[in-house]
Amino acid sequence: MSAGVAGSRSAGADLSLQHSSLPAAVRRREAIVAYTLLSPAIILFLIFIAGPLVGAIALSFFEWNLLTDAEFVGLENYRKLVTDDAALAAVRNTFVFAFWSLVTHVGLGLLLALAIQRSIPGVLKYLFRTAIFFPVIMSWAAVSLIWLYILDPNFGFINYYLAQLGLPTKSWLLMPGSAMPAIILVDLWKTIGFTFILILAGLQGVPPHLHEAAKLDGAGSVRRFWDITLPMLSPTLFMVAILTFIGAFQIFEPMYIMTEGGPLDKTVSIVMQIYETGFRRFEMGYASAMAIGVFLVILAVTLIQMRLSRYWVFYE
Repeated sequence: MSAGVAGSRSAGADLSLQHSSLPAAVRRREAIVAYTLLSPAIILFLIFIAGPLVGAIALSFFEWNLLTDAEFVGLENYRKLVTDDAALAAVRNTFVFAFWSLVTHVGLGLLLALAIQRSIPGVLKYLFRTAIFFPVIMSWAAVSLIWLYILDPNFGFINYYLAQLGLPTKSWLLMPGSAMPAIILVDLWKTIGFTFILILAGLQGVPPHLHEAAKLDGAGSVRRFWDITLPMLSPTLFMVAILTFIGAFQIFEPMYIMTEGGPLDKTVSIVMQIYETGFRRFEMGYASAMAIGVFLVILAVTLIQMRLSRYWVFYE
């Protein structure tokens, strides 16, 4: 092992020496070519990510209603944010949504991937993959309208079949206790295909010879799952957890279209609150402060996940 590391280090040193021995004009030409190839990505990053981020940070220190001149207020928007009951309630709603989205996506995505990887042969496997992934490519507007019809208390088919079975029906999106679970269900149906595909790809990367060796040692399927599949799959699950949380914490469309934040503001997400603040109340500085707060929360949770990953994520 040490000989291999030493060999790789010496090879890297040789390449570095060879590169440093090139004429300055050649090295300069290589740098120009490299930055030219990278320039489209750098320009897009500056225009669509770095630029808006810097602009939002700057705007968060001002009070501006789009009609009059901006007025510098310093940290007042941030002081208002930590005492704003509506914003804090929206953050709580978003954390609830993100938590259950994370649990359901990882759990169901793993079950679906295991079932299709092991139990379904041939062409059926491709058909099931397509069927599960298909909602991902649909727009949120279309999905929200479809589920508005499905969950309608008067003519939705879920209530129709519940009534046929003699079970109580519900106004799913009009009751505080069922509105958020209904939106979590809709989000799961819409986005589970992405999680499923990632986990399925991770499963296909597990070396078959490890399972064969464990079988020869007498390990059953459950033991092989815990001792081989899950550890080998942990980097994929870690990536899925981060992507799912980031996506869930920015949820907006289904809540805005299906419930408009109701009933009793139980489904107002923080991104929806930012939209209402900035584009309906025209408090652009305060909305920018809220957006920076969302960025910092996502960053903090992601860093915590990365810190905790050392205890459960295993790399080859």
